[in-house]
Amino acid sequence: MEFETKNNIEEEKLQFYYIELLKEQVNKFIDEHSKVPTAHIETFGCQMNARDSEKLLGIVKAAGFKEIDSENADLVIYNTCSVRDNANQKVYGRLGRLSTFKKKNPEMKIVLCGCMTQEESVIEHIKTSYRFVDIVLGTHNIYKVAQLLYISYIGKDNYSPMDEDEAGKYYWHKNMLISHWDMTEKIVENLPIERKYAYKSGVNIMFGCNNFCSYCIVPYVRGRERSRDPEEIIAEIKKLVADGCIEIMLLGQNVNSYGKNLKNPISFAELLRRIEKIEGLERIRFMTSHPKDLSDELIEVMKSSDKICKHLHLPLQSGSSRILKAMNRVYDKEQYLKLALRIREEIPDISITTDIIVGFPGETKEDVDETIDVIEKVQFDNAFTFIYSKRTGTPAASMEQVPEDIVKEQFDRVLDCVQKTAQNQIKKMQGLILPVLVEEVNKQDENLLTGRLSNNTVVHFKGDSSLIGTIVNVKCVDYKGFYYLGELV
Repeated sequence: MEFETKNNIEEEKLQFYYIELLKEQVNKFIDEHSKVPTAHIETFGCQMNARDSEKLLGIVKAAGFKEIDSENADLVIYNTCSVRDNANQKVYGRLGRLSTFKKKNPEMKIVLCGCMTQEESVIEHIKTSYRFVDIVLGTHNIYKVAQLLYISYIGKDNYSPMDEDEAGKYYWHKNMLISHWDMTEKIVENLPIERKYAYKSGVNIMFGCNNFCSYCIVPYVRGRERSRDPEEIIAEIKKLVADGCIEIMLLGQNVNSYGKNLKNPISFAELLRRIEKIEGLERIRFMTSHPKDLSDELIEVMKSSDKICKHLHLPLQSGSSRILKAMNRVYDKEQYLKLALRIREEIPDISITTDIIVGFPGETKEDVDETIDVIEKVQFDNAFTFIYSKRTGTPAASMEQVPEDIVKEQFDRVLDCVQKTAQNQIKKMQGLILPVLVEEVNKQDENLLTGRLSNNTVVHFKGDSSLIGTIVNVKCVDYKGFYYLGELV
């Protein structure tokens, strides 16, 4: 671990060196075109991707690019998702649009990165059908974006690797630069980050996943679990707080298994205890929690904390023990119910949200009945409900698929049940005065502000924009489906 840490520090220095080299290319662009080159980053998928995009943006802005909210830019980066097949198709469609911009601006650089580009089949498709893409890189080496951009600008005939090891980490396909790693142990810290919000931020505590659910591509594209050193996490959060951040979201594919692979292992609950002590930090969130690893220690820490938000995202996926076994979720219906109901008992004001997949191979109406039974007993505050999407390369892809018409019918049943339990839960807050973190001016009505309760419920209310980034008391007056209209107190 000590050797790996030293390597990570050297890699960090190397990437700052490449940021400076890329900056020289940006200055040449400015001299030739009498304008600053523009950059646009489009994020697809989860909050892990959103955090990665902040890092990508921080690096390219440090090199001198100017961010714009348009894909008609000099540099466009797509940070992709591959959880469902339609996510891939969406990216392919958007790439077609980028080709039009590139025809008008041949010097435009197009970068494709993220989970989708960890799939060899995707890379082959990009090489044959989207030859105008300049750079393809995966999830493990996003931090090298400045280096790869510099190499792309210089061109394959003008760049010589510093050593053979570096040369082995990328290759050219015609004019396309491809850097695809199957695995890495590196966690490179302290590179530039451009945060989207001043008052809140995501913080990666670990990367990868060891669970291999039979429907999921994540372990194959994000790699095995790698936990960050707790001192590095705490140092990052302290820096964020000093910069005005009052809420942090701890991010990992399975935060409950944090710390197991460290030289000096600690539990996720212990990490939370240490983070709680940071002065100036007012709210702590985290996601995602795998039910099989959620400990009694974590429940106790959440119960006793004034800073940890009263919201737990606890993916169910299915209420059928038979389907859960086929999914390789490593818990059954009774174990999930016991855990969820205990959390409800220990932390009565907690909001529990979940993920549910409908139409998993082999699922019957009776299996869906079991899922609905869990929804009604747990009374979920909300659920992200998905129709099963076959992912090539996962075990479930070769299982017998459920006909689409049956899936749609069962999906509607589940969605209707979730909406009813969500309504039951949100009604409980009517009339209460609760603290709200003010996040932004409402996008539909500029006379309203939008904020979030500790339990993650959204509240809209009248107020001055100077309140953004502060916590204020708001009376929950009128619930509207999944949000409240409130009054500032």
